[in-house]
Amino acid sequence: MKRNNPSIEELKNGDDYELLAELEHDEIKSFVLSQLEKGGWLVKGFMVYQATMVLLGLFIITRAVVFSFKGMHEPLWYSIAAIVFCVTLLVIIHELLHGIAIKLTGSKNVRYGAYFKKFIFYAEADRHVFNRSQFTFVALAPLVVVKLITLAGIIIFFSHPLVYAFTLIMCIHSLFCAGDIGLLSVFHNTQSEVFTFDIKEERKSYYFRRK
Repeated sequence: MKRNNPSIEELKNGDDYELLAELEHDEIKSFVLSQLEKGGWLVKGFMVYQATMVLLGLFIITRAVVFSFKGMHEPLWYSIAAIVFCVTLLVIIHELLHGIAIKLTGSKNVRYGAYFKKFIFYAEADRHVFNRSQFTFVALAPLVVVKLITLAGIIIFFSHPLVYAFTLIMCIHSLFCAGDIGLLSVFHNTQSEVFTFDIKEERKSYYFRRK
């Protein structure tokens, strides 16, 4: 993806830009919550989608349990396997998809990390400036890719107990994407053009907007 962004020096020292937010990486949850509380069309739309996914997930689990009591255990086993997959491998896959998207924006180096005590996982590109369209691509890549794969699985295995696994993966993954939507909302809640970049050694993200 072609980049046409100001440099970090231009953002920090130029007269055309001003600091919008300075984010400590280990405080990302509180920052995301503050952005989600601000609302906006992006957040409201995602909340409707996420509520739908939560309700669908609860329906699938309840249905699997009911079938298990009736002697049909496969839906429940597939549901349990899906939950285990989501809290282990899907976390890694989610961040790898962010990393691939970051590479496609032109970054040469992608770094992965985690704050295990706060269950925060991330992919970052040190000193790589993103504009709104690039950050949108990076933020939404896991949501779109996992959504398409799970929808394909639901269609293919609609009459097979595996449909429970694909449906639950789709529903649970929506919870993983709340942080991405919260960070993305910074770009959509500001009328002026916004740019962001990470500084690895500072463990910080910076958001600047055009004056």
